[in-house]
Amino acid sequence: MPPAATKRRTAKRTGASSRAASRIAVQKPDDEKLAQLRDAHRRGKVVLFVGAGISMGLGLPPWSALIEHMARELGIDAHSFGDKGGYLTLAEYFRLRHGSIGPLRSWMDREWHSGDVRVESSRIHELLAKGRFPIIYTTNYDRWLETAFEHHKVKYTKIVSVADLAKLHPGVTQIIKFHGDLEDDASIVLDESSYFARLDFESPLDIKLRADVLGRSVVFIGYSLADVNIRYLFYKLSRLWKQSVPDVAQPVSYLFSPSANEVQQAVLAQWGIEMIPLARDDPSKALIEFLEAVVG
Repeated sequence: MPPAATKRRTAKRTGASSRAASRIAVQKPDDEKLAQLRDAHRRGKVVLFVGAGISMGLGLPPWSALIEHMARELGIDAHSFGDKGGYLTLAEYFRLRHGSIGPLRSWMDREWHSGDVRVESSRIHELLAKGRFPIIYTTNYDRWLETAFEHHKVKYTKIVSVADLAKLHPGVTQIIKFHGDLEDDASIVLDESSYFARLDFESPLDIKLRADVLGRSVVFIGYSLADVNIRYLFYKLSRLWKQSVPDVAQPVSYLFSPSANEVQQAVLAQWGIEMIPLARDDPSKALIEFLEAVVG
């Protein structure tokens, strides 16, 4: 065979293999899971949990910036703090040294609400505001979710404390700030003591959460599976359901992930949570694709 022909055939096989590999790498959403989720969303039977990954898409400082700031304020090397405890312990020490979490809350407020953020350009926030999610829990302290609702002229009620429950109105989306709000120092769940209190799951917001998830699917977006606090929440929600209605099947809940992980998938399944992985080069684009498939 002539050398040129051999090169053309080899190139053709190489190109075909490359295209096949590309098709394998670009993962498609699970159509059956998405169909179930779309139906639950259409019926208003989805409780949404929104994590820090949503805010990071706006260009907000990463969590590591908060840790480094606390360390600087305390005169501690942030990179060698591991032998003294985790970030919860660091925040606890900050509170003890300063008398309150107030100075740290003020810094977070300034850093996370700069004039450079353009939430009106965020397709993710638009989908969250325009979706049919009657109840949205968020562990984010910032106000960008609420700002997105205001920009898109969608009514909402912010719930930070038990007093806010009196403000609820039928047909108006509830945004529950599960780890507190930067407008209220006392509500912030950041240091070790406040996290331990949150893990008791006995506050008025915890009782509300128990009622909200009964008969509904829960969808988690913007969360890291390495976060032990959110993993404890998964576990606790599963236990709450089994204790409340032991003879009734728990509605399937879902966790969106920008990557597949068979280990996490098996562990979460025992808690009634299905992973919907969607691998893309850009995690934000993957989340947009997921939300568009759910919201329509």
